[in-house]
Parts: sequence; C-alpha cells; structure tokens
Amino acid sequence: MAEVPCRRIMVVDDDVFILEVMKELFEPEGIEVVTAESGDACIRELEKGFRGVILMDIMMPQKDGWETIKEMIDRDLMEGNIVAMLTAKDVPDGELDYLKEHVIDYITKPFEANEIVAIVKGYLDYLT
Repeated sequence: MAEVPCRRIMVVDDDVFILEVMKELFEPEGIEVVTAESGDACIRELEKGFRGVILMDIMMPQKDGWETIKEMIDRDLMEGNIVAMLTAKDVPDGELDYLKEHVIDYITKPFEANEIVAIVKGYLDYLT
C-alpha cells in the first residue's frame, strides 16, 4: 500500500481564535494543523522538522511575520515549505516586494472558509 503524503499546515498567529478556527476548518479535511502563537514558536517547529504550508500572520508582537520569514531564510528553513501571508491588512506591505520570491500568496482576514481550504489544498497538492 502506498504511503499517503503527510498533509500538514502551520498556522502562525498570535490570535488564539484564528488558530482554533483553522483547526476546525482543516482537520476534518484530513490535514494536520500545527499552531504557533509567535514567530519564535514557528521557528522552533521548523527546527523540529515541520514541512508543509505555512499561513503566516504579519502583525504579531515581538517578531512580526516578515521578520519571521527573514529568520527562516537566514537559518535555511524555507526548503519544503510554502508560505502564504494571512493578514488583516488590506494592502500588501512594501516588505512583500523584498520577500515576494518567498511568499506564494497574500490572504486577507476575514476570509471565506471554503476559499481558504481550497487555496491551501492546492498548495499541499503542489508539495506532494
């Protein structure tokens, strides 16, 4: 029997409600959800071997999403991951220009549940 590829996403957001909503959306679809409440928690998960789709909030205390991505690049933790920004900002930051080769999408909150599930499934299919 062929091994089913691990379908995992990491949601990086300081809003616990968003983390819970994402679990409720993706786990019934057979997608494992790893949650990280900060950029540092995201880095720790990557160092433990996480590979998959990362939904990264931009506005977080201590280390924002852009700083987290820069650290991922500096520590060579981007391989095997797809990063999409998940943010309440309507317009992409100027930072996106500098990091756009590392970010596949810019998803604004609030989002439609069925749309975000379809988008993320497409990214997971790309990784497998």
